[in-house]
Amino acid sequence: MLRLREVTLAAGPVRLLPMRAEHAPALEQAGCLEGLNALRVTWVPGPGEGLEYVDKALSMQAAGTRWPWVIEWVSSGELIGSTSFHDIVPAIDRLEIGHTWIAKPWQRSSVNTQCKYLLMCHAFEDLQAAVLGWRTGSENLASQAAIERLGAHKDGVLRHHYARRDGFVRDTVMYSMTAAEWPAAKARLHSRLAAA
Repeated sequence: MLRLREVTLAAGPVRLLPMRAEHAPALEQAGCLEGLNALRVTWVPGPGEGLEYVDKALSMQAAGTRWPWVIEWVSSGELIGSTSFHDIVPAIDRLEIGHTWIAKPWQRSSVNTQCKYLLMCHAFEDLQAAVLGWRTGSENLASQAAIERLGAHKDGVLRHHYARRDGFVRDTVMYSMTAAEWPAAKARLHSRLAAA
């Protein structure tokens, strides 16, 4: 059975720190860089939303449905985004990775892959997860491609599944990876990150 606990995960240029209330101002600042908070496929905190964003994530953690981290750029100590485990089902050792956003100056770099690698290692190797999942909108082709590059298997599409913040009801593409598939995926990701 999954037993999540507070842990800091670090490798390369990033560190994932357990989210705290005091992170709200820095997350809001990162979310407002170059208008990222206008994104509607996930909630990125905009002006005046930092504390609400963190409170929501921490209330979900208290309910056992989400485990949020902030992403720290190690060389400067800046907070540059957030990521989480969510839809946690301890009885069957299943959880998902999501609620991820990264400030624009760090997009199209190895940051997202490094964060996913850290979370995947933690899920499969520390928590002994049986399966790890991802989900994204059917219109979000870039996200689908990124998930597939991790080595995840496309499970299917849930039609008319999720209401986004802008009111649009999306179809959701579901992905997963089993513990048995993790060693091969880990080797590929390790090679990619070493070459980055």
